[in-house]
Amino acid sequence: MICAAWRAVRCFVVVPTLQLAVYICAAMSLMLFLERLYMAAVVAGLWLHRRRKRPRPQRVQDDADADADDLVAAEDHCCPMVLIQIPMFNERQVYRLSIGAACGLSWPSDRLVIQVLDDSTDPGIRELVELECARWAGKGVRICYENRSNRNGYKAGAMREGLRKPYARDCEFVAIFDADFQPDSDFLLRTVPLLQCDPGVALVQARWRFVNADDCLLTRIQEMSLNYHFAVEQEVGSACHAFFGFNGTAGVWRVAALADAGGWKERTTVEDMDLAVRASLRGWRFVYAGDLDVRNELPSTFSAYRYQQHRWSCGPANLLRKVLPEILRSERVSPWKKLHLIYAFFFVRKVVAHLVTFLFYCVVIPACVLVQGDVRMPKYVAMYVPAVITLLNAACTPRSWHLLIFWILFENVMSMHRSKAAVIGLLEASRANEWVVTDKLGSGKAATAAVAAAVVRKKKQQVQQVLRSSRCRCSTRREVHVLELAMGTCLLYCAVYDMAFFGRDHFYMYLLLQSAASFIVGFGYVGTSTLS
Repeated sequence: MICAAWRAVRCFVVVPTLQLAVYICAAMSLMLFLERLYMAAVVAGLWLHRRRKRPRPQRVQDDADADADDLVAAEDHCCPMVLIQIPMFNERQVYRLSIGAACGLSWPSDRLVIQVLDDSTDPGIRELVELECARWAGKGVRICYENRSNRNGYKAGAMREGLRKPYARDCEFVAIFDADFQPDSDFLLRTVPLLQCDPGVALVQARWRFVNADDCLLTRIQEMSLNYHFAVEQEVGSACHAFFGFNGTAGVWRVAALADAGGWKERTTVEDMDLAVRASLRGWRFVYAGDLDVRNELPSTFSAYRYQQHRWSCGPANLLRKVLPEILRSERVSPWKKLHLIYAFFFVRKVVAHLVTFLFYCVVIPACVLVQGDVRMPKYVAMYVPAVITLLNAACTPRSWHLLIFWILFENVMSMHRSKAAVIGLLEASRANEWVVTDKLGSGKAATAAVAAAVVRKKKQQVQQVLRSSRCRCSTRREVHVLELAMGTCLLYCAVYDMAFFGRDHFYMYLLLQSAASFIVGFGYVGTSTLS
């Protein structure tokens, strides 16, 4: 009786549901595939266009360099007032690097104001940051240390209050750098002229360059994903729509455009993207400077990376929910740009990309294995489309092609967290506004030396303890992640079941590899370990 009931449920409920899920995943895969193919075609077209006009950009670059030299030597009134904002929160490891890089920017000193927005709750770190600002002020740099009594609005609230300071009101442009970002000295010379020559441009965004990409496998995988984002997504958005998501740092805003868009708002955890969308709806255009990069640090611990990905996945989905009516009502942008914002920028890249990866590779395929071939799965869905998407992504980081299999498996594991975050954002559930600052370890010898020097001036007896702590990272405890372990167990069961009872399509090979990746992540063997 029970067996007959199960066969009926399996035949009339389970199999049709799985077949529908396969078709839905196929549709989402094709949406993502066509979007990636379109962006690849645009990038290829841009490359051919630039290659055809290679001699001319060289002359333009020479002229730009000459203009930059003239700008430095010009009268003060020829250079606009620029504000540098450096928001930070308990950044013991990297605060000196970002402040030092900002103070080393080539720009007339009386036309530059550096504002350190320190929301640190640790009194010791606050004192260190304030002393560092005082040290640079003693060298003649116009630098202001700002500390709030609360963290209302987090990063957005800090920068909003910073712009209200009397000394910031005369600034025409504002450059933003997170605490681990280190711009080269010519950053302003290469970005501000782009804003000056076109009054319709609101933002110039630079590319990120990762100083710790070789630290571990986790940072190499992140480098592959982010290289695609900058080399393709940002480039295509700038060239075709004069719009892309502001990355929250390594960019220069026109203060008038920022104010026209309504200023900084903390209604989501992606205040930078929120500002960019609102500015675009007001008719402002953006420029992506792909040939200008700014050094920064990737999160090298899995916990820090997971919190970052939750914020980056939940925030855009939550923003789509809140900004959709504004996009539809906007009268200053064309229907084509509205379609790009709603469909390509938000729906496909921020929602579909996460959901299809998790649902298809971690839910539908294992479930189809359990029903022993009664569900029809087209080969283009399971093999060809994902292969092309993966190769297009990997093309941006040739040095990591040998890590492609690891990248695929790890991205599938992370899709569980990204999908959960996207659903939380769409439904505006309890964790929709959760804000956890990404930990920075201050990778590299320069960071270690900077920390040591700061501690020497603070308390000499603590130097050996700090250096000993930085050396013991490799011997510290590893965290256990229950969700990844549960996922690995389910996939392993499906793999064994497939080998024992079915195995015709060889899905067990993928399931074994994916379960192994889930166990590796679950037992904490990805990234550097945390201090015990």
